[in-house]
Amino acid sequence: MTGLLAGAVALVTGASGLIGRGIAARFARAGAAVVAHGHRGDVSALVAEITAAGGRATGLRADLADPDACRRLVRAAAEWGGRLDAVVNNAGVQPVQDLAGMTAEQWRAVLDVNVTSAFACTQAAAEVMAAGGSVTHVASVEGRQPAAGHAHYSASKAALVMHARSAALEYGPRGIRVNTVSPGLIDRPGLAEEWPDGVERWARAVPLGRLGRPEDVGDACVFLASPMASWITGNDLVVDGGITARPTW
Repeated sequence: MTGLLAGAVALVTGASGLIGRGIAARFARAGAAVVAHGHRGDVSALVAEITAAGGRATGLRADLADPDACRRLVRAAAEWGGRLDAVVNNAGVQPVQDLAGMTAEQWRAVLDVNVTSAFACTQAAAEVMAAGGSVTHVASVEGRQPAAGHAHYSASKAALVMHARSAALEYGPRGIRVNTVSPGLIDRPGLAEEWPDGVERWARAVPLGRLGRPEDVGDACVFLASPMASWITGNDLVVDGGITARPTW
């Protein structure tokens, strides 16, 4: 994929996390200049890694629970790059809380970070993007199949899919495409030790026989931002090793 996005400028939110880091690294590998966003997490090592490999990158901080901060972030990314071709709305939180005991504040905290940030960043991106621009939300297979303790998270991911479809409809005439990527279970260090039964169940059920990797999500996002996807918008690209193809009965 080297050179697929040569000359492009991409903003990846939540790039301090495992998936966001993987997405940003794949954009850089495809030739894009990368704006790596972080809030509490540090993105300096990621920026240094991209730069050392001959790429161009910078890090920006913002609290994406604040819509105004989202808009400032997008404008700063466009100013740094001299343009903005792609935004990946990856930032999100995934707390566990039983629905019966969930407070309205806990509900709003997840929706604000996972959905409102994508709304605000997309709106701001559409103001600075030229025709051919791409916005991708990172949703989840839980937007289709919820898990216990994730009512707020699952609802937020389902909302991202519908927001992307709505934005695709409204921004399409301006040449801006909006899609979602819905990952399945992505591996990380220590996951098998922390959740052995869940990892074992997934590995048994998934047709391709493994957990996902951050680069699997990154490759899907790069594809959707590239000219290869120039006639794809309003689509949800499921990246789950085939797990949702299994019958649920």
